[in-house]
Amino acid sequence: VDYRLQNIMKSIHHTCLTTSEEYGEPGNYLVGANIAGFVKVVDAMLDQGLV
Repeated sequence: VDYRLQNIMKSIHHTCLTTSEEYGEPGNYLVGANIAGFVKVVDAMLDQGLV
């Protein structure tokens, strides 16, 4: 359980960091988390044909 949680948290950290860098705010985890979450929702909506 701890190993799986650790991998999930590392993945979230990596996603936030790379997304913030991709959108011109390197190191800003809040921006990275917000944008990554938004992109994830948009991708799900597109997959469902809602947009």
